[in-house]
Amino acid sequence: MRYIPHTSEDVARLLSAIGVKNIDELFAAIPQNLRFAGELDLPAPLDEQALTRRLSGLAEQGCCRATFAGGGAYRHYIPAAIDHLLQRSEFYTAYTPYQPEISQGTLQAIFEFQTMIARLLSMEVANASMYDGASAVAEAALMARRANRCDKVLVSAGLHPQALTTLRTYTKWMDVQLVSVPLAADGRTDLAQLAALLDDKTAGVIVQSPNYLGVIENAKAVKELLAGKKTLFIQSFTEALAFGLYAPPGETGADIACGDGQSLGIPLSFGGPHLGLFATTKKLVRQMPGRVCGQTIDAAGDRAYCLTLSTREQHIRREKATSNICTNHALCALAACVYMALIGKQGLRDVAQANYAKAEYLKARLAEVGTLPFAGPTFNEFVWIPQAPADKVLAALDAEGILGGLPLAGFAAGLDNAVLTCVTEANTREEIDRYVEIVRSV
Repeated sequence: MRYIPHTSEDVARLLSAIGVKNIDELFAAIPQNLRFAGELDLPAPLDEQALTRRLSGLAEQGCCRATFAGGGAYRHYIPAAIDHLLQRSEFYTAYTPYQPEISQGTLQAIFEFQTMIARLLSMEVANASMYDGASAVAEAALMARRANRCDKVLVSAGLHPQALTTLRTYTKWMDVQLVSVPLAADGRTDLAQLAALLDDKTAGVIVQSPNYLGVIENAKAVKELLAGKKTLFIQSFTEALAFGLYAPPGETGADIACGDGQSLGIPLSFGGPHLGLFATTKKLVRQMPGRVCGQTIDAAGDRAYCLTLSTREQHIRREKATSNICTNHALCALAACVYMALIGKQGLRDVAQANYAKAEYLKARLAEVGTLPFAGPTFNEFVWIPQAPADKVLAALDAEGILGGLPLAGFAAGLDNAVLTCVTEANTREEIDRYVEIVRSV
């Protein structure tokens, strides 16, 4: 059934009521040179059977490629049970519970998700309702600003470029000073530069680990620099599975842990949706954006769930809200919850170990035909510089059905011919060896 909310008569009445002749007049404020002219370059409409064949063909093209690209979106194995459970009607059609206490099943799923994320990140409390990793980072910066009443935020140059863009967008019209901290020769944040930039007006320090170049940061050393200061340590991430192997943010002293949970059972899906993760300490919980689901006892003495904290604009006066996030990725949160429940604590470590081992194998092989510019430890992605032009190498891989990685030209000095390559448990030994063979031939 087609969804057409308004008839032409409805539209005419609406336009008459506001005093305009046609819909185009509503866009009069947009300059002509910024408007799209002509018809969209779209194929002709298809019937359902032809459309199904067309989409199936496109899907098969994507599935047949061996993928070695990461940079914030990772291909991992997703157990079939996740999709089966997500499509249950009580979850699939559910939205944010505006009368939350009658939605006990949804609230319990959110509570379990928060509990698992708090354990994964080794933090005291986690929320739900972040859009993605980039918006979670921006919300963390604003939270540090609220908590410390300071406007300066130090940002490691290893932060994902898209997270940095989102952070700049959030803070553009605020009195927030974003100061970049460069990377050292090993690919980690330059601690000497960080120390020099720290002062009493610094609300927070944002360091991503693993960072955009795949390098594991020395988070404990960052925290030591903040000893005795009110500055909050914000540790972000794009690859949540790394904490199955490496020390999580809570163990390295983070005040706020934030990042992307796409790796936890959520498919790539042409770029979205993703899942934002956010956790902090009990001391800072009232400054945390989003919402927190809690467990309690009802009047009959039975276990019950409720929204313990929900300082979003739907639930509180606008000026009191800690965030303007007005929807949620609860279905993605449920996927992550099911994924973690299925694989368990040991399974998470096993998957992380497989990612690390396979990436180290390819890294060692590529060191024979290229250069590894950074000495810092990595998880499942790393930077390498081929002997031949990077675009030629990636084109040769693409011709053989392999997505070889992300070119880093323009990201930082010295990386114009560098490639960011990722290996996960989904990559086979044969794919890795074939990758190296093609690079050698180039």
